[in-house]
Amino acid sequence: MTDPPTKDGILRSLRNWGELSVPPTLLATLITAQHMRPFQPLPMIFPPILLFSSYLNLSGYRTDAAGITGAWSGLYALLAARRKHKLTQKVTVRGVVRGVSLGLCAVNVAGCGLAYILGQREKREENSNKK
Repeated sequence: MTDPPTKDGILRSLRNWGELSVPPTLLATLITAQHMRPFQPLPMIFPPILLFSSYLNLSGYRTDAAGITGAWSGLYALLAARRKHKLTQKVTVRGVVRGVSLGLCAVNVAGCGLAYILGQREKREENSNKK
């Protein structure tokens, strides 16, 4: 007999999202699209850090990468939420991209925070030094 397929709960889905390398890359792309023209130096600090966390994730440091992604996504959300826009500015393409990036930041903070809190770091054996 085979077990019936289990449904992942929302917490497991969020944790899986936080352990992926795609969300920080997608957020870096959205931030670059918003702040490259006209160039704004402060928000453009975020894409290289988010791409570095994606690199760390691909290198096997999933827990640490999740922590970096969650923290920097939250910082960007705080920075972007300070700006107030009129309703007519929210329905433009730039406004939609801004809304999607803020939504992605919220999901990243939740998912990556959960992955960081529940993640386990692998202990490296140092047998070569203990001969």
